[in-house]
Amino acid sequence: MLFIGGLRCAACVLSAERVLKAQPGVSHVAINAASQRARVVFDDRRGDLDDILSALGRAGFEPKPLNARTLDDSRRDEARSYRKRLLVAGFGAMQAMMFAMVLYVGAVDPMNDATRELFRWLGFLIATPVVFYSAAPFFAGARRSLRERRLGMDVPVVLAISLVYGASLAAALGRGGEVYFDSVSMFVFFLLTGRYLEMRARHRALDLGDALARLMPEFAQRRIAGDRLESVSVDDLVAGDVVHVDSGAIMPVDGTVRDNACRVDESMLTGESDSRLRVPGDVVLAGSLVIDGPVDVDVERTGAGTALAGIVSLVERARAERPRLARAGERIVAHFVIMVLSLAALTALAWSVVDPASRFDAVVAVLVVSCPCAFALAVPAAITRSLAVLARQGVLVVKPDAIESLAAASHVVLDKTGTLTDGLVVSQVIAADPPAMPGDRRDPAHARERALGIAAALARESRHPVSRAIVSAAGNAPLPRATEVRSHPGLGVEGRLGDRRFRLGRERFALGNDERDLADGDVVLSDGNEAIAVFMLDERLKPSAPVAIAALERQGLGVEIASGDKPGRVADVAARLGVRHWQGGMMPADKLERLRALRAAGARVVAVGDGVNDAPILAGADIAVAIAEGTDLARATSDIVLTSDRLEWLAEARSLAIETLAVVRQNQRWALLYNALAIPLAACGLVPPWLAAIGMSTSSLMVVMNALRIGRRQRQGAGTRSEAVAV
Repeated sequence: MLFIGGLRCAACVLSAERVLKAQPGVSHVAINAASQRARVVFDDRRGDLDDILSALGRAGFEPKPLNARTLDDSRRDEARSYRKRLLVAGFGAMQAMMFAMVLYVGAVDPMNDATRELFRWLGFLIATPVVFYSAAPFFAGARRSLRERRLGMDVPVVLAISLVYGASLAAALGRGGEVYFDSVSMFVFFLLTGRYLEMRARHRALDLGDALARLMPEFAQRRIAGDRLESVSVDDLVAGDVVHVDSGAIMPVDGTVRDNACRVDESMLTGESDSRLRVPGDVVLAGSLVIDGPVDVDVERTGAGTALAGIVSLVERARAERPRLARAGERIVAHFVIMVLSLAALTALAWSVVDPASRFDAVVAVLVVSCPCAFALAVPAAITRSLAVLARQGVLVVKPDAIESLAAASHVVLDKTGTLTDGLVVSQVIAADPPAMPGDRRDPAHARERALGIAAALARESRHPVSRAIVSAAGNAPLPRATEVRSHPGLGVEGRLGDRRFRLGRERFALGNDERDLADGDVVLSDGNEAIAVFMLDERLKPSAPVAIAALERQGLGVEIASGDKPGRVADVAARLGVRHWQGGMMPADKLERLRALRAAGARVVAVGDGVNDAPILAGADIAVAIAEGTDLARATSDIVLTSDRLEWLAEARSLAIETLAVVRQNQRWALLYNALAIPLAACGLVPPWLAAIGMSTSSLMVVMNALRIGRRQRQGAGTRSEAVAV
């Protein structure tokens, strides 16, 4: 991920993409102008990152590594640059207008030629730094567009500035006509004012999104020999180190609590407002706040390997991608610029016949008033705001197209275990006398413990909720070491302990072709031939599940459960949730077939899951939603990731997606209406250039302010609910 300074419009994005794709080894490029992020995938055997950065620099961009310091520096530098340019333009506009007033008065009360020439040249001296310094970003953007043979929104702006300044300079040199140094200064000032306000709004929307990137501390306290501590860079920490974290400090790594218990606030990651107690052996995550400490932590993952970094990576990937709506908007902007230039040419031709003296003002007004900034901002402003609001609510949009797809969804298919239910527990173990393991006493009285130990040794290699329940049931008892462990999605796990191979999972998987009825059991442990133990499981509904189901159904969505668990258990959960359509005993292929059937009937399907066996249906759904606590594979195939098990956030996300599309349509309609009214008036000579500049800047600002409305109703209704801040 890169931060690219200098991205201002769709043409800039296309220019940067072309430069990047021309570099050796680059296989994929995704750039978002609103967030100034780029995701570049390249083969380091064929290409070099330094060469890629150098190529962007030669093209007029400013590539930098994406980190908290870069974000702070870039925001500060951009704001400072705009303020300086705006100050020069504002001072120039006022002074140029004062000098112009003398010339306007001179038209009524004639002055001598020397005085008139003096004030013309004073206007030139004031307007020149405005044009060549304050308006420099527009000239840079236009040059990039023309170099790439594309028409961006800066092209008509620069053409208008150049025409006004050039004609005024020609008049000052004595070639006749009026000077418009006041108009060009005011135009640049109003244009910069609009851009500055847009920048402030963009920074405001992105500040929330960048919070996680700023969350990680730069230094940590590493424990060395004895009780000594040393301050080291977080980048220098490695797995196996021990770090000391004081109360009120941010956890710098993923790890396990070493000695004493502590309470941590993980709301920045999960959205849950309540602090959580962590005891020795519990996992703590980078980015969480230690409330009741201090605590020593055994380092397991640092830097890019932490859960926090994974969340950042997911959302930065979303920011770098341009959704279908944005790509369509960019095509509209390009066509619109061509239309504007054509209308300007027709206006010049018409006024050449009607009144040549008014031709110049009319052409300039058309170019200025129709600058397609509002068109260019309509989609990215709304999408950027939507991503930030969703992230705050704990909904990480990995693929921005998911916003459009989520709004159009008609059905939701949910997995059961780990998605709708929370925390399986082993309620009973029915065990035969298992084979003795190395170092074991063959004692029938310990059959249950031995069976549970074997099962837990296999299960701890899996992240499935059933496996977690079995490992939890084993407690802190020492477990034998399993080797050659292999997971079978939807079936179970198998592995070797000593010289014997065991299977743990569904009955038909554990017993192979053995058709004996063990229907009362939930999970079977076998040695491939004989059942060693049957584990009875109970499960609880997640507190958010009933609320989420009710909210989704109120939105008119069809809700159903597709689970690999036994039909009886699925039926029980469905009845408790009031879900009428459900299926149990489904293999991953069965879930995928159900998805295909729904889509064949015209449904737009949202699939929600958390396990390896959910990956096929997540990959095939129109919108895939994964629970952050689920498997890496489930998250990798998802469009949306929920950072907590608050399933009701999915319904809120769909409401926000619908609101986002409504705002996009409003923005586009406003841009069309504004131009449909303003361009004819400008072409008829009824809009002076300075008023055209005000109108153009106002239209762009209205689009941005309208986008900032997204999510306000949800924030007001959230009350005191905790907010999850993500990128």
